[in-house]
Amino acid sequence: MVMHEKEIPAHIFRAYDIRGIFNVDLYPETILKIGSALGTYAKELDEESVVVGNDIRTSSPLLAHALISGLLASGVHVTSVGTTSFGICAFSGWRLKKDITAYVTASHLPPEWNGVKLYTGEGIGFSAEENEEIRDRVLEGKESAVLWNEVGTYQEVDLREKYIEYIAGRFEFERDGFKGKIVLDCGNGSMGLVALEIMNRIKLKTDALFLNPDPSFPNRPSEPTEESLGVLKEEVQRKQADFGVAFDGDGDRVALVDDKGRMLSAEQCGVIIARDLLEERKGTVLANVECSMLIERELEKLGGKIERIPVGHTFLTKEASKRNAVLGIESSGHYVIPSIFPFDDAMIIPLKMAEILVKTGKKLSELVDKLPMYPKERKNLQCDDKVKFEVMRVLAERLADEYGTDRVNTMDGIRIDLKEEGWVLIRASNTSPYIRVTVEGATEEIKEKLMKKFVEVTEHAILG
Repeated sequence: MVMHEKEIPAHIFRAYDIRGIFNVDLYPETILKIGSALGTYAKELDEESVVVGNDIRTSSPLLAHALISGLLASGVHVTSVGTTSFGICAFSGWRLKKDITAYVTASHLPPEWNGVKLYTGEGIGFSAEENEEIRDRVLEGKESAVLWNEVGTYQEVDLREKYIEYIAGRFEFERDGFKGKIVLDCGNGSMGLVALEIMNRIKLKTDALFLNPDPSFPNRPSEPTEESLGVLKEEVQRKQADFGVAFDGDGDRVALVDDKGRMLSAEQCGVIIARDLLEERKGTVLANVECSMLIERELEKLGGKIERIPVGHTFLTKEASKRNAVLGIESSGHYVIPSIFPFDDAMIIPLKMAEILVKTGKKLSELVDKLPMYPKERKNLQCDDKVKFEVMRVLAERLADEYGTDRVNTMDGIRIDLKEEGWVLIRASNTSPYIRVTVEGATEEIKEKLMKKFVEVTEHAILG
């Protein structure tokens, strides 16, 4: 096979990962160079050990080997965990005390996509600045290769059993006696490699949907959404299960369906879990700026200190570790419970929910129905990429003047706290020519009023 030098497009390098369409804008040669750049960068920081794993996509093993080749050629030592779930890969880096963990995946994207997520050895995602450093080295050709006698060492390990044992040791349902049933939807993704065995190991009665890994994702998209989980909802009700759980393609995101077949929001799930955790230890609960005010209104009265963080799972894991948080909640379905793992392994969320049902003796739908509902809506407003961030700057100044800096948070977009009425988030898309206006109101009428007002304010700023 003749290898041709291909220009590497800058757009595959995103703030918190690398993603592209395989053999369209992301080639094995690209990943080889990323491995070399990562290895060179690591050595400059006196780091020399990397764990590499990959999801079940067709192109993932070959891209993982390309990444490994680049790392080894730079003189870095590599431990391969092969094709596995994100949780096992992150657990391996953490347990083995490696410097960096790299996971080849495109997460929830369609089958033709692939990429790489980079983490510290503890499973905390690389920052935007660290990812930009790797990007710049690749695009500028700043990789280095060592001589034959300085090539990194290579080994293969399998910590799957240790991972299962660790989780089983945290959830002892044999003693607690969970009598119900769970429906598990692995979506033909990487969680099919381990999730059912964990459920069986801790004696949770479980029926599985779409368990066998299949890179074409034939039964539902790899992203669990309200629309894609129809089969799971029906199965939960048909089998009178206690709840259903669905994972994304690599297993770092999760969605729960209650016994009435309703998909829980990340905030509903997070509040139920946080209530339980706060009984054991008062402390900080992290939530990104897109999360519902349900979190403050339900958890502050229980002694939880709510701190808002920017959108993105990298912030979630980093800040949860830094602030010794009780729980971190990301609106897209990432969660971190640092007392169990420092990283966002989706596997622990359904286990924690089953534990809560045992403790409370209640159905999940009963816990959900006790939570207030706040109407929420998002609108996308067209705004040219060239001006959208300048528009945001102008808006931030205007809104801070109008509402006061104590009620306007600009850490990630512009979030305006309107106290009892609700809140508004105006945020420029990082990847599309949009400014998004998200509104949550105490009532439907308030939400509609706020949406009308802040769409007009934003459109006026866009028009200049």
